[in-house]
Amino acid sequence: MNLTGGIVLYAILWFLTLFVVVPIGQRSQQDAGEIVPGTPAGAPEGTPWKRKLTQTTLISAALWAVIAGVILGGFVSRADIAGFDRLLR
Repeated sequence: MNLTGGIVLYAILWFLTLFVVVPIGQRSQQDAGEIVPGTPAGAPEGTPWKRKLTQTTLISAALWAVIAGVILGGFVSRADIAGFDRLLR
């Protein structure tokens, strides 16, 4: 894996993690009891972005380290991936 591959892998992991982390613990306006006029009652009440982005960065960095370790450590080679379909037959 080269530098560009590592950056792309991290960016993909970061955004996937963000989409998983954001809804966790989210409260709707209806749950909070303060519905802003013109918005649906199920709209989010308020998102603590700093905390969510910090969690996303830490989780994606840990995932990236594990995946990069597997790739760079030689545990999985391109030949293994190319022959993966033979395991399913």
